Amino acid sequence: MIASDEQPANVAPPRDPSLKQALLPVGVLILVLINTLFAFSLGGEPPNGGWQLGPLQIADRGGNPHLSLIIAAAVAAAIGLRLGHRWKSIEDGIVHGISIGLPAILVLMTIGVLIGTWIAAGIVPMLILCGLKALSPSIFLPAACLVCAIVSISTGSSWTTAGTVGVALIAVGKALGVPLGMSAGAVVSGAYFGDKMSPLSDTTNLAPAVAGAELFEHIRHMVYTTVPALIISLILYAILGAFTISGNGDISTVESYVAAISESFNLTPLLLLPPALVIAMVVYRIPALPALLGGAALGAIFAVVFQGADWGQILAAAHSGYAADTGLAEVDDLLSNGGLLNMMSTVALILCALSFGGVMERTRMLTIIAGSILRLAKSTGSLIASTIATCFGMNLIAPDQYLSIVVPGRMFREAYAQRKLHPKNLSRTLEDAGTLTSSLVPWNTCGAFMTATLLVSPLTYLPFAFLNLLTPAIAILYGYLGWKIAPAEPNSA
Repeated sequence: MIASDEQPANVAPPRDPSLKQALLPVGVLILVLINTLFAFSLGGEPPNGGWQLGPLQIADRGGNPHLSLIIAAAVAAAIGLRLGHRWKSIEDGIVHGISIGLPAILVLMTIGVLIGTWIAAGIVPMLILCGLKALSPSIFLPAACLVCAIVSISTGSSWTTAGTVGVALIAVGKALGVPLGMSAGAVVSGAYFGDKMSPLSDTTNLAPAVAGAELFEHIRHMVYTTVPALIISLILYAILGAFTISGNGDISTVESYVAAISESFNLTPLLLLPPALVIAMVVYRIPALPALLGGAALGAIFAVVFQGADWGQILAAAHSGYAADTGLAEVDDLLSNGGLLNMMSTVALILCALSFGGVMERTRMLTIIAGSILRLAKSTGSLIASTIATCFGMNLIAPDQYLSIVVPGRMFREAYAQRKLHPKNLSRTLEDAGTLTSSLVPWNTCGAFMTATLLVSPLTYLPFAFLNLLTPAIAILYGYLGWKIAPAEPNSA
């Protein structure tokens, strides 16, 4: 007999998990990930161009965490069944968790199509050429961060920034001899500056709505943590460029790249029009999905007009990615990218991650873990630190930046009010951690997007994503020192 969707009247409601039970799936996830994301050896070069810390080697693409998330979700579901949850309820939790990430999945798939058509049209090669001619290795990192910050503050979208100018900057950095992790770290830092600070950003609007603050006072309050972090980041990138990268870029190599690109594509300044139009559409609040689809369509048209491509070639680039054949292997590696199919592994990763988060939420394991963290908050500093830890934990477990803002925001709102703190302190902290740490987790929707778009794992660029690392640290410092912590208004309830 098939059980009905409703809980029978004679069946006891499901029990809440203990803290140990709630942490067990997380521990399983971490243990399995250690075996899939990390490779241990006693020396030699890091695998696949990754980075090395002592005997620990971390691969450039970060391994394959798909099965790790499925195993952890299965453990969480088994515990849920033992606690009295019915499978239908758990399955509904999985479906609900996936539904939250569907807009991100659609944008990711569209970005793949856009990159493919833009390379076929010569748009990405034109952006790369401009970068190669304008930038030198010593100033590349701060310039890349600043360019991405300007674009993202204009668009409010880290994904649009990374998927357009970010792709070109990664290629320019590779041609200039800049280590891939450093280039990606600079791009991610700049992209998330605007994602956090722009009034056009969805997270910038979401955080004050959840916390009970006003949008522009929320933005003004974020200046105190985010702008110092950006300034320090630019200084660190300048130091890296001056003392680490200087001399790595071979001018003859750059010239060969420029020649190969120029000979393989019909390049004209008109090719910069589609990126400008996409940025303008986002600035004027056209939703990201139609704006990116419009950009992909423009890429297809420009491929016909300027490169003489036929529709079969355009469809192949949009579906499977562009296959470059410039006669120079390094340039072919730079330009063989994009396509819908190349995003499917990342889509599967997001589905696995959201399924795990859906099970954890439906069985109340997330609530139990978050509640235990809240009990540790005894002072303003520890309250802010607890908020940041919870946001980061949600990015690890739930794994979507919207959930990392909404769930902690609901949890901590009363705690901030009881300590007579202005709601903008909470909204700022939600963004300091929830928005900025999302791209540092390989299986989070944001980290997975950056991996698919920039072709580098968060584990590789994490040490160089200075803005994303510094901002939460500055927020915690302010909390314990009492700096820039706004008291509640006298007439607030």
